Amino acid sequence: MTQRFSVRHRLAVMAAASACFMSSAYAQPAADALHQRANAATCANCHGTEGRTTSGSAIPSLAGMPKDYMVLQMKAFKEGTRPATVMHQLTKGYTDAQIDSIATYYASLKR
Repeated sequence: MTQRFSVRHRLAVMAAASACFMSSAYAQPAADALHQRANAATCANCHGTEGRTTSGSAIPSLAGMPKDYMVLQMKAFKEGTRPATVMHQLTKGYTDAQIDSIATYYASLKR
């Protein structure tokens, strides 16, 4: 009886471990998307909710902007090679990974 319980116990532990592994593998893309959205939320004060500014605004909408273009512009702000009022100050606080994450998020949105 002890051996039977032990086998059942081992099978239950293996099934639980497998379920945890599978759920974490599937949850990763959702966690990445949430992390990207959280990084991008810092842009909402000026660039609007979901990166959509109001019509006629001098501030560009970010939704649908090509990722590579946005990364280049953010890095230019960060390095001080593109003139700005506040963007050069804001981008200095971002790592390259955060800039990439923000650009990925906005590129995934429709204009």
